[in-house]
Amino acid sequence: MADRKVLLVTGGGRGIGAAVVRLAAARGWDVVLTYAGNAARAAETAAAAEAAGARALAIQADVGDPQAVAATFAQVRDRFGRLDALVNNAGITGPTSTLRESTDAMWETVFRTNVFGLAACCRAALAVLPPGGAIVNVSSRAAAIGGAGEWVHYAASKGAVDTLTIGLAKEAAAQGVRVNAVNPGLIETELHAAAGMPDRLSRLVGSIPMARGGQPEEAAEAVLWLLSDAASYVTGALLPVSGGR
Repeated sequence: MADRKVLLVTGGGRGIGAAVVRLAAARGWDVVLTYAGNAARAAETAAAAEAAGARALAIQADVGDPQAVAATFAQVRDRFGRLDALVNNAGITGPTSTLRESTDAMWETVFRTNVFGLAACCRAALAVLPPGGAIVNVSSRAAAIGGAGEWVHYAASKGAVDTLTIGLAKEAAAQGVRVNAVNPGLIETELHAAAGMPDRLSRLVGSIPMARGGQPEEAAEAVLWLLSDAASYVTGALLPVSGGR
């Protein structure tokens, strides 16, 4: 087990993050996952990773808190002594709102997690990732579609993630680290119900050319490919996982 690479997945307790943790464990990675508040789900995901043969560590951390980010990377160092890849999955939508009805507080909260927290994790990772390391940012198709009438603030934050991904990929190439993003569309996770719209996916399925929502595991497959040596010449890519939407 000592030769297994170590992957950190923020927001890895449930949804796409949990699917990434489980798939990574099955494919030979040791995994660290952070979670915001649902300790039971995080423990369940970590246990599934261990059942697949991985060493797993779940850490309660708000990625929007710089001290929590620093503490997380310190725990990774102390427990595993290495970090080979980072998946920035932690993110929030904020309340449903039009732009006109949105508030500064909503924008600040969403950007603190989705942009500032992600950037802080990237900075911390770049200090320790070896040549051959990789970062994958979980963005959203909302960055291109715009989130009108629902989440313009969220879509704007993911647009920032896409731009950061492209710029950081060019900077990190010099140290042999690849940086890419996946842009999931309508994925069957708890995100929709948590935002107060449990029918959102069924309501919008007609806008998906493939006429169905995606599964978290389908997004996770894209993430694991971007982390793998099979994507060794891919950096700065924004990969839609959206059924054509």
